[in-house]
Amino acid sequence: MTAPPALAPERRLRHGRAALALSFFAQGAVFALLVTRIPAIQDRYGISDGLLPVFLAAVPVLAGVGSVATEHLVKRVRPGLVLRCVQPVVCLALVAVGAGSGLVQVAVAMAVFGLTVGALDASMNMLGVSLQRAYGRSIMLGFHAAYSLGGIVGASLAWAGAHWQLPLAALYGPAAVVAVPAVLIAGRWYVDQERRTAVTGAASPVTVSMRLLLPLCLVMAFAYIGDSTVSNWSAKYLQDVLGSSEQLATVPYNVYMVTTLLGRTVGDLGVRKYGPVAVVRAGAVVAAAGFAVVAAAPGAWPGMAGFTLLGLGLCVIVPQTFAAAGRQAYETHGTAGGAEASDAAVARLNIFNYVGFLIGSPLVGAVGDAWSYRGAMLVPMVLVLATLVYAPSFGGGRARYGGGHERPRTADVGRGSNGL
Repeated sequence: MTAPPALAPERRLRHGRAALALSFFAQGAVFALLVTRIPAIQDRYGISDGLLPVFLAAVPVLAGVGSVATEHLVKRVRPGLVLRCVQPVVCLALVAVGAGSGLVQVAVAMAVFGLTVGALDASMNMLGVSLQRAYGRSIMLGFHAAYSLGGIVGASLAWAGAHWQLPLAALYGPAAVVAVPAVLIAGRWYVDQERRTAVTGAASPVTVSMRLLLPLCLVMAFAYIGDSTVSNWSAKYLQDVLGSSEQLATVPYNVYMVTTLLGRTVGDLGVRKYGPVAVVRAGAVVAAAGFAVVAAAPGAWPGMAGFTLLGLGLCVIVPQTFAAAGRQAYETHGTAGGAEASDAAVARLNIFNYVGFLIGSPLVGAVGDAWSYRGAMLVPMVLVLATLVYAPSFGGGRARYGGGHERPRTADVGRGSNGL
């Protein structure tokens, strides 16, 4: 594949930003296509109710392994190359999940999906953090808004597939036909920061302190416990606890996705004006208020109002956690090893995405069975509120992003991924 034409540094950054947003969008769509059709996958392969949780837990566990592997891989190759290689594999693994002929085939396909999606999530966010630093202003929420939009599109396609009773292969195949060429073309425009090396030419040794990173890791886990509570329990809660109809019970998660998209679309403006600490604190308070409304709701419509607040609050926390980890690592190590340290911090932080996902649903279920599901909603509320304790770890105010500069900086522009 030929390299893209030479561009002025600022145009290269803008092209790289658009290309990375496309990758976030594609990943959001692919992941939604998988998770929203789990019942159909279970039926197709005859996966028992006892075995299904093993399949579902294996994906985030293997994704964590993929994220750890990526931390070491990007010491040798740029994150842009990792993303260019693994994203088409993720799309093809989705097709394999829908086109397999037996339990072994779908298990292998899900394992490949899990490993590569961990590498994909880590490398995408590495590039996002790197681009944000080059821009000198908050743009990270915009990438995650693209992911949310992709999730809405993917869930809508899954709904259409279920409505028209399409075979999984007929749903996943065309999606991959569109997604794979799109992400391969977008990969030509990814922009990585230059990796600084020691005077000797050898890579500078870089270590990332988990003690410094731990507060952000906890915030990431808390946020995904909240997110998984909505995705796994909102329909059951609305129907069984608040007495809604089965049809109305499907609405809260869709509302949550839409408000997540809206919050992330405008969130960068808030970060530029008020700084990341203020935005994260506000998001935590709004999310906690959402859980409180859900727990106390007398009926279905107040419950849906609570889930709406949840989307607006939780949506800002995860992107800002990635941004804070990268910024903290870069500032600790300086120009000599900042880019490498930032990548390592993002990869380690990404693991706690999957930790929260694994813990959230069983935790709420256990509390609900032992006590009540209204009481269970207070558990993620308390955990999200704990973010307020760790908010100073997000560091900095407007000055961190150049006071809201509208033009990208060129000092940190590296080679496109074609130059790897």
